[in-house]
Amino acid sequence: MIYSLRGLVQELTPTFAVVEVNGIGYYVNLSLQTSHQLKLNTEVFLYIQQIIREDAHLLYGFFTKEEKEMFNLLISVNGVGPVSALILLSSLSLSDTASAILSRNSGLIQKVKGIGVKTAERIIVDLRDKVGGFGLSEEKLSNLVNNKIKNEALSALEVLGISRKVSEKIADRILHQNPEISIEELVKEILKNI
Repeated sequence: MIYSLRGLVQELTPTFAVVEVNGIGYYVNLSLQTSHQLKLNTEVFLYIQQIIREDAHLLYGFFTKEEKEMFNLLISVNGVGPVSALILLSSLSLSDTASAILSRNSGLIQKVKGIGVKTAERIIVDLRDKVGGFGLSEEKLSNLVNNKIKNEALSALEVLGISRKVSEKIADRILHQNPEISIEELVKEILKNI
C-alpha cells in the first residue's frame, strides 16, 4: 500500500498530477484544493490513498492528512465513490464540509455536482459523529449550533406571522446574552421582546 509520495511534479492539471519518484512517474488524482498547492517542476510531498479495483490501481493525492481523512470518510458512505468525494473536496473546504454535515445542511452538500438528496442525507447521517475535528474551533461549533437554533426559532415565528426582519435582531441579542438557550425558550423570549 502506498501511503505517501515525495517527488518532482512532472505534469500538473486541475484534476491530476504526475509525480516522478526515483525515475518512476505516478499518476495521482487530485482535488482542486491540493492541485492549487502544487507547482510544476517542484518537489512535493503528498499523502496518498490507493484504491485497487479489478481493472486499475488508482492513486488519490492530498496536500494535508486532514483532507485524506475526509476523503476516506466520504468514500465510506454508501453511494459516494472516489470521484464524487474529490468533487466535494474540490467544491467545499474541509471546514465547510464538516460544518454542512454537523449543521445538517444537506442543501449545501447537494450543490456539489453529482450529489443528490438521498446521498447528501446519507453523508450527514453516516458522518455527523465523525467530522468534529476538521478545522472547527469550539467557537465555530457553538456558532453552528446557535445558527441552527436561531433559524429554527425564526422559522417558527414566521409561521406565526412575525416578520423575520423584526425577530432576527432580537434573536441575536438574546443568543449573545444566553448562548445555551433552547429553541423553545428563544421563541418565548423573542415574543416577550417584540
